[in-house]
This record gives sequence, structure tokens and C-alpha cells, in this order.
Amino acid sequence: MSEYPLPDHSLPEPALAKPGLTPFRRVLVKLSGEALAAPDGYWLHPPTLAALADDIALAVHRGFQIALVVGGGNVIRGARVSAAGWIDRATGDSLGMMATVMNSLALETALNAAGVTARTMSAVSMPTICETYARQPALHHLDKGQVVVLAGGTGNPYFTTDTAAVLRAAELKCDAVLKATQVDGVYSADPKTNPDAVRYERLSHDEAIARDLKVMDTAAFALARDGGLPLIVGSVHAPSSVTAILTGSAPSTLVAP
Repeated sequence: MSEYPLPDHSLPEPALAKPGLTPFRRVLVKLSGEALAAPDGYWLHPPTLAALADDIALAVHRGFQIALVVGGGNVIRGARVSAAGWIDRATGDSLGMMATVMNSLALETALNAAGVTARTMSAVSMPTICETYARQPALHHLDKGQVVVLAGGTGNPYFTTDTAAVLRAAELKCDAVLKATQVDGVYSADPKTNPDAVRYERLSHDEAIARDLKVMDTAAFALARDGGLPLIVGSVHAPSSVTAILTGSAPSTLVAP
């Protein structure tokens, strides 16, 4: 990210972390596919899926409107298999898009079982399996209080599900994107290897770029910055992680203009 250098004196030190209620009502939650995997490596762990669905249902009952984008890395990663040389990148990414549909359908089923209405909408048309994504029907579902599970990435190869999440959030007039990750926010360094790493409470998009903080992939982060879309980063492993982050009872980092 060195193409956006800023002088040090223009970077006020970001505030250290402290809990606070988020001001957002309509939120797109980005989950990694790996968050659904079983400890033994199987692609899906039903207890984890059920707990996540209960968490999302609780957030809906608290008044939040939720859209979801989930990756497919627990099944296959197109970039990884194409790098191995036995398949081309476009085909590998197509396999990854289908993996996100598998995860999304599993989430939809779990959410319905948890007592909220969920609708899977895929950017890759699969009309016998789920709805094809279109903006106006998706907005209608959200306005009715339904959870919209957005599958198939952007529908195009070479774009990550991070980029799909930011794109759909902008299209669906979301107030923010919540990226549920392995750590409870954005740190000054890798907290797993650096005990002196500091977690930030709030950063601007430009501060995150200047400090080379890895919030999202470059394309997704640039889209969020250009659109002024706030990003919330928190841990998927916290109890009731999504609801806790949105209500301010779990630590997180807000990246906003």
C-alpha cells in the first residue's frame, strides 16, 4: 500500500480500544468459510453453524437488519488450486463461488431453524436452488426484517468475497460492514507474534492505508474508502460475537472516515 504514503505528522495516534454501542442499524456481516469448518477439518461443523445462527437471530431481534456474505475457503479456494497449476484461475474461482452457495444454503437453513426468516440470493444464477441476486428484491427482504444471505461472490472470477461484501453493502444501503475475523480488531502488529501490539478503537481509512494495516484485501478496502463505508472488525470467536460487537459489549475496531 505504499502508493498512498502520508507524512507521519499527518497521522494522529488512533484511540485505543474501548467498548461502545455502534450507531449502525443495517449491517452486512462478512464471515470466512473457515469459521464454519469442524475441528477435524470437515467443511461444516453443525454446532458452530447453529451457534452462529442463534447469534444472528439475536441481532435481528435486537433490531438490526442483517445481510451476510460468507466465503468458501472451508471447501475450496480458487486462487490456491489455480496456483497449483492443475486448473485455470477463472475455473478455480467458479468452484469457489459454488462453495459459497453451499455455505450460504447451510446458513439459511440454520437461521430459519433459529427462528428468523432467511433468504439465500446468489450472484451466480441457480434458480432451482435459490433466488438469483437482484438489488431491489434484496432491499425488499431487508426492509421486511429478513436476513439476506448473499452467495456467489460478485459472480465474477478474480474478485474476493471481501470485495463482494463491500460491493453488496454499498448496493443495499448498509450502514457498515462487520468483518468477523480471528482477532478482536485491527492491531498495530500481529498480536499472535508481537505482545506489544496495540488494538485500535477507531481508525480512518487513510490511517489504515498509511500504516499498512491489513483490514481487507486491497480492492475491497479501496472500494470502502472511496464510498465512505465504515468497516467494523471483531472476533468471530467471541460469545454471541455479532450481537456483542454491534451492541458494544465485545471489543472491535471501527474504520470510518
